[in-house]
Amino acid sequence: MSGPTISAATTPSPEPLPDVSDISGSAVRPGDRVFRGVSITAGALVLIVMVAIAAFLIYRTIPALQKDTGNFFTTKVWLPEEARPLFGIAALLFHTLVTAILAMIFAVPVALGIALFITYYAPRRISQGLGYLVDLLAAVPSVIYGLWGIFFLAPHMGGLTLFLDRWVPIPLFNYRLTNAPNNLSDFTAGIVLAIMILPIISSISREVFRQVPRDQVEAALAIGATRWEMIRTAVLPFGRSGVVSASILGLGRALGETLAVAIILAPAYTISFHVTEAGGITFASNIALKYSEASDIGIDALLASGLCLFVITLLVNFSAQLLIRRRKEA
Repeated sequence: MSGPTISAATTPSPEPLPDVSDISGSAVRPGDRVFRGVSITAGALVLIVMVAIAAFLIYRTIPALQKDTGNFFTTKVWLPEEARPLFGIAALLFHTLVTAILAMIFAVPVALGIALFITYYAPRRISQGLGYLVDLLAAVPSVIYGLWGIFFLAPHMGGLTLFLDRWVPIPLFNYRLTNAPNNLSDFTAGIVLAIMILPIISSISREVFRQVPRDQVEAALAIGATRWEMIRTAVLPFGRSGVVSASILGLGRALGETLAVAIILAPAYTISFHVTEAGGITFASNIALKYSEASDIGIDALLASGLCLFVITLLVNFSAQLLIRRRKEA
């Protein structure tokens, strides 16, 4: 008696594979192709927007620079409305960099300390509440920071300003005027900016520190390392690139902050290496203060200063990415 026979009609035929494959040689499904197309389109859209912004700023900047009777990079006055327009970014660039650098000096150590405390020192209940409070600082409007800085912080900084002037042997804190300082200076603006960028740096650094492999942390503690030695040898090297990225994001916020700086700094197109002296102006605050009263040439001049801030931000981010890549290669 012969066994059952299987007809060709009942034999399952293999499904044909798609012709398209990825770089690993595996088949690419239609959903993958759609996702890849959407991703490429999104990335290209970002580049197109950046190029369009740069092209617009350059187009509007050229007429203003042609009418400027001074050196755009070294002139310290801002008089584009005159019969012979005269304006430059020397004072704007100086105070923008000074306030941003001061903010980074104040904010980065405190933000890292908060991130490490929340991640590796504080109990779970305290860490969750503290993290929420720190992140809540990012929700405070800029105008609130500016009003707090001018009405509360500045009047209470007279003692600190005079103390630094008398006891710190650094020309940076010398107060050369004879009257009492009003503290509407780069120093005060830097402190306010530091508080504003603190939640950005702290939250990102906290998330980076939480990604440190647990076996590395436990191995460091198992061989007798203290908590600080474990952080120094296992946590900080792993999270260095993330901390740099967080700091650059905070620096970008400090460079472009407008309202808080415009409220605190008394507009002055001067350059002084004494950060506790009153007066100053930044790119963003100058645009905010001058835009409503600017004519066509004045608006073009403001756009020229905006182009400079745009380039500075790109250079800062490019330098940070280059630094991160070199560290990873090392």
